[in-house]
This record gives sequence, structure tokens and C-alpha cells, in this order.
Amino acid sequence: MMKPYYARGHVVLAVCGQWEEQGDDPLVDLFPGTRAGSPLETIPLSDQLTPAQQAEVRGVLHPYRQLFSNQPGCTNLTVHRVQTGSHPPIRCSPFRVTGKTAQDLEREVRDMLALGVIQPLASPWASLVVLVPKKDGSVRFCVDYRKLNAITVSDAYPMPRPDELLDKLGGARYLTTMDLTKGYWQVPLDADARLKSAFITPLGLYEFLTLPFGLKGAPATFQRLVDQLLRGMESFAMVYIDDICVFSQTWEDHVSQVRQVLDRLQGAGLTVKAEKCKVGMAEVSYLGHRVGSGRLKPEPAKVEVIRDWPAPHTKKQVQAFIGMAGYYRRFVPHFSTIATPITELCKKGKPDKVVWTEQCQEAFQALKEALVSGPVLANPDFDKPFCGVH
Repeated sequence: MMKPYYARGHVVLAVCGQWEEQGDDPLVDLFPGTRAGSPLETIPLSDQLTPAQQAEVRGVLHPYRQLFSNQPGCTNLTVHRVQTGSHPPIRCSPFRVTGKTAQDLEREVRDMLALGVIQPLASPWASLVVLVPKKDGSVRFCVDYRKLNAITVSDAYPMPRPDELLDKLGGARYLTTMDLTKGYWQVPLDADARLKSAFITPLGLYEFLTLPFGLKGAPATFQRLVDQLLRGMESFAMVYIDDICVFSQTWEDHVSQVRQVLDRLQGAGLTVKAEKCKVGMAEVSYLGHRVGSGRLKPEPAKVEVIRDWPAPHTKKQVQAFIGMAGYYRRFVPHFSTIATPITELCKKGKPDKVVWTEQCQEAFQALKEALVSGPVLANPDFDKPFCGVH
């Protein structure tokens, strides 16, 4: 089976948050958790807040109760476009599917039609669908957009650096994080992009109505949207794709600043997943780190994954480990030097099946131990002078 380009769980959403009722058949790994309500009571509040502060927060959030929903919104600020110049349409033929796979595919298409996620069309464009089995017996519905992406004009809009965003949090005493509900899915496609998003199945040809993951330029479109949305708030709000963080030194400022961000989100027609919000925290998880009160630590769950990582056997497995461990390289002094025996295995011309030496194993264990030891860094205070080391 062809390797999927991206996970099925990020393929589709209902247009502008309008959902239709469907039959009794269960979804096959389709939009988990998007149909239930998202009451304000499910928003976690910090234990450090006094009862009076918690009551104040509830009062601030109440006028925005429609903003908190498990159903994606639909922004009125932008649409996603797919620029392919004069290149002729790309059309693929569907794979032959039989038995349970055919039943899964039919159910996926039927459910997405019922939800208003897709619609049938006549288009000269057609990308392949790949159904990837999961361990629990369900499937991931993926559209392979690699051929379309290869002819799509790049969007050079810059993505923020996670390390710079984390540094900006500094010594904030109050932190609130918000996660947009199925973020990408809240951005509509323009008419031309809908045609090009078409995917082909034995059941027919369908197009997406909103932005699926996997399309080239999707991150740039979304980052441009949220940067525009929070312009002028850079001193107390930051965002990476759909992860928003409001950070403040005083409680009074924090209440006011959270309200300002909620105003912007509501005005843009977006929705926020209540269960994934954290309000007034001293420490939060953000971009794979634990951050707050001037301290920065690796996310414990990610460290456990690294700790339990088996010794690689192929070049791709080596690259995967280095990618994961390298994300936390700031916590490991001399990371590059320690990792050299491993990174040497990834050089061009090296065999795909790696030769795992004793030196590789020692480096492997050293990187793991450095992260498992619980390193903590202090966030820099950019209001104070920095001293150079000579």
C-alpha cells in the first residue's frame, strides 16, 4: 500500500461549522469529538487562582460561550488558494478496492457527504485516496496530494521559530492557552482550490470545501491568518498555527488581555475547543515544552517517548530519532558532538540498513540520559543587559 502523505484525521471539516445529522452507523475514525457540545465548565482553571479570580474568569468567558465549540467555525478573513500556473490538471485513477476496504471507503464518503464536508463534482483534477489501517481496526482516510503539491506555487510567508516564541514567555506569572477547533478546517477554499482538492474513488469524484491538511501552503495560509488576527497584541499574545498563548505579569492585565484575544477570535468567526484551553496557569504545555514562571522544560510525555525509543535499524529510523531528540537540543550541552556517531549514519551514500556500532549505542544512551535527567532552563529576560563570554 502507498505510504500516506499525511494523517487522515486532518483531512476535512464541515463548512462554516454547519453539520447535518447522520444515520446510526458509527464513524470510522472520522472527526472524533467534534459533535458534542463544549460547555465553559470544561475549561480548566488554574489551582493558583483564588475563588474570586475563578469567578471573575467565568464572568469574562461567559459572553463568549458561543466561541467555545467542538464544531469548527468558518473564518471571514481569508480563503486558501492553490496556484498552479498554466500546468494542465493532474488526474489519477482510483485503486481497486474490495471487501472490508471497499465498505470502509463507502462509509467514509457517505459520512463526509452527510456532514457537508465534501460534495460531488465534475473536475479535471483528481488525487488518490489511501485508506491506512489502524491498530484498533479502523482506518485513516488520506488524500495523497504530492503530485498536486509538486506543481503548486510556494507561499514564502515565514513561520515563527518555536524557540523565539518560548523565549518571549519569559517570566510571565499568568498563562492562558487556547487551541482552535480543527484549526485548518476553519479556512474555506476558493472555487479554484476546491476543484484542485478533488479526490477520486470508485464511488465517484469529490471536492473539499474547506482547507485540508496536506495541501502545499496550508501552514502559511493559516499562520498569515492568525498573525493578522492578533496584530498589535504581540506584547502579550503569541500564536503558532492554531496554538495561542496569552501571557501576563499581573492578574488585572491578564483578564483584560484574554478578553481582547477572545474578541478578535469571535469577530473572525473562529471557534475554540474548550477542553484544550488552560486559563490563568503558572505553567503550561506549549509547543512540546513545559513553560512558566521563567522556567523551560521538555514535555515529560515526549521525553518518555525518547527514553523508550528502540535502537534504529534503518536510515529513516535514525533520522526520526535525531529529529525528535534534536527538538530538545538546547537542553543537551554539546548535542552535536554527542550525536555525531549517529548522524554520520544519515550521510549521503550510507546504506539504508545502518551498521549500529558500540559508539552509536553509547551516543544513543547519552542523549536519552541527558533528557531523562530532567533538565530545566531559565527563560531569558530581554529587559536586562546580556553579558558576552570571551
